Amino acid sequence: MQFWKKAILCVFGIELLGNASGLVTFLSVNGWYDALQRPPGTPPDGVFGPVWLTVYAMVGLSLALVWHKPTEVFFKRRALRWFAFQFGLNLLWTPAFFGLQRIDLALVIIVPLLIAIGLTFRAFSPISRPAAGLLVPYLLWVGYATYLNMGFLVLNR
Repeated sequence: MQFWKKAILCVFGIELLGNASGLVTFLSVNGWYDALQRPPGTPPDGVFGPVWLTVYAMVGLSLALVWHKPTEVFFKRRALRWFAFQFGLNLLWTPAFFGLQRIDLALVIIVPLLIAIGLTFRAFSPISRPAAGLLVPYLLWVGYATYLNMGFLVLNR
């Protein structure tokens, strides 16, 4: 399959899954979330959608680059397993935080997510440096989200 087809498939799939999980957020923002004490540095609600849209596009393109790169099967499988694991955790965080309104459970999910993204970066690096580089904004954004998650937990006990 040509790279551009893989890229479209990966970006569309990651956007679809990631934003479907975000529907839970949309249904919770105007109630429970609005009543929470916010940690310093919490951006306006309108920032999250565009940032996630951009980050998910970069994550999808990263996946496509690794999928397309001819490399030893063992290394590619390991990298794709890390990718699937971290993305599964990503998809669990939003329903935990917003759907279940469990800030504590969300923190238990986001810390391993942050580590798993780092391990995915490490697994992607020898296969495709550009693919690994595309994960850096994702790693930074989830690091920031981890800070916010912890802040919400501390301020809203």
